[in-house]
Amino acid sequence: MDFTRKLSFVVFILCVLISLKKKQADINRRGCVDADSPPPLQAPPSHRKLQQNDGGENVLPKGIRYDYYNESCPSAEKIIRSSVQELYEFRPDVAPALLRLAFHDCFVKGCDASILLDPTNSTASEKEAFPNQSLRGFDVIDIIKSEVEEACPGVVSCADIVVLAARESVLVAGGPFYPLLTGRKDNKEGSLDEANRLPSPQDHLYETLHKFQPKGFTERETITLLGAHSVGTIHCSFFNERLFNFKGSNAPDPSIDAEFLGVLRSKCNSSHSRSASQSASAYYSPYYSSSPSLSPSPSPTENSSSQNPGMKMDYEGPRKGFGTLYYRSLLQRKGLLFVDQQLTSMAEAHVWVQAYASDLSLFKRDFGLAMMKLSNLHLLNASVGEVRLNCRKVN
Repeated sequence: MDFTRKLSFVVFILCVLISLKKKQADINRRGCVDADSPPPLQAPPSHRKLQQNDGGENVLPKGIRYDYYNESCPSAEKIIRSSVQELYEFRPDVAPALLRLAFHDCFVKGCDASILLDPTNSTASEKEAFPNQSLRGFDVIDIIKSEVEEACPGVVSCADIVVLAARESVLVAGGPFYPLLTGRKDNKEGSLDEANRLPSPQDHLYETLHKFQPKGFTERETITLLGAHSVGTIHCSFFNERLFNFKGSNAPDPSIDAEFLGVLRSKCNSSHSRSASQSASAYYSPYYSSSPSLSPSPSPTENSSSQNPGMKMDYEGPRKGFGTLYYRSLLQRKGLLFVDQQLTSMAEAHVWVQAYASDLSLFKRDFGLAMMKLSNLHLLNASVGEVRLNCRKVN
């Protein structure tokens, strides 16, 4: 009898321990959310791997696959990787430039290298769209393309180079590696009209989510992609309105931390301010600085000129804090862009900001999945596209 009671007691204790362990796992999966916080989206299993079908629900053209150039140009990805790594060593701005270039290409009718086409006498170019006028990295793509062409003439598309170079940029900046399908073809024309409708850093959060939704991105994936604002420099002109005249109030944005506001105002002044519409040209180039706990304070640095100073994000050094610094800063009300800081104003978005701020591995996994999905938007095959010999013009 005593043995039966002891055995029952042991079983009871085991059940309690299992229950507590499950509860703790749920808490960890939610990113240490407060008890009063709303329930978050269900996080996928932590052991889930990056897979081909994670690239979105697009029907991929025939021939798109991993290692597409395995036989026709086996050194292609190695050339792109080494080129980005070498350029990054003396031009760290290469990473955010190439990442932004890929976003602006893929977000407009898919990853087809249409963003690279120069205007002609008879056709407009996406480069002429207002949001694209501050894009950089075209020269880098030209360098990579020439090296690839030397090894394998007429084989590797500019569209593949853009997304592969963006992946390598994420990697050198401290972000995750993610597998990419290859075999994309280059478009023979662009869409100036759609390029002018790219998301803006002045958008309200609901507008940003609304623009990502037709592309197949969930709210969580959109929040994840905004983590790309972890590297590079954002100029004062893109957030100056928040410091001095938020929404025409002649006062600062009340959502900015008071101490951080002083740091920003010491770096920027109202004479640097531009119109809100001009800020739209920097959606994926802006990256901001912050001062998370247990981290050194940011040292504002000028990016290109004293006339347009900026705040550097990766102040802890290259390849450090990709993602987590961005989300921690938002929790401390130290986001530079209006669209970024709003992530803490919506309950469900706030949950994921908390989760990514505390779990770097979760962010990197989700960011890799989201970039795979972005890189697979509306790909072209050989019947409607081509492999350009010069990325700036059609064959």
